[in-house]
Amino acid sequence: MEPRIQKILYATDLSTNAAYAFHYAVLLAEKLDAKIIILHVVEKMSPDAQITLMAYLDRSDREKMLKEGLDHVIERIEKRLKIFCEKQFQDDRRIKETIASVKVCEGYPAEEILKASESFQCDAIVMGAHEKGVTHTFLGSVAKSVLRRSRRPTFIIPLPRGEIDVSLHV
Repeated sequence: MEPRIQKILYATDLSTNAAYAFHYAVLLAEKLDAKIIILHVVEKMSPDAQITLMAYLDRSDREKMLKEGLDHVIERIEKRLKIFCEKQFQDDRRIKETIASVKVCEGYPAEEILKASESFQCDAIVMGAHEKGVTHTFLGSVAKSVLRRSRRPTFIIPLPRGEIDVSLHV
């Protein structure tokens, strides 16, 4: 039986690398007639940060602040999608129809990506790789962990050398 990719989980940290990887998620979705689920994971606060926050805000204020933060991230992703569609496609309706949903959650990125790929029954995962440098050790570990533990085809898209047009920052 030939494998079929019908749902693609596109994991984004909202970086340039992730914006570039989105091109590949869209390309795969179009070629395979698949849907894309966009996932952004807001990393959990450290225990020290949580204690500090609890000292200054009551529970309802903390929950409100978290909800507002998550809503802001969804808004940024939707604005980026609009920019991407305007730059890349004449008919942005087509790309919007490819996006099944946008999900934002709090947790540890690799864990949440793997959980989401299971819960949404995705057939593949697409995410960007990070450039080598100071952040490589920390941020590269997410891609490595997902690759090592995923039971689905996982595409890690590197940012090419030279200048590219991925100015999707909002």
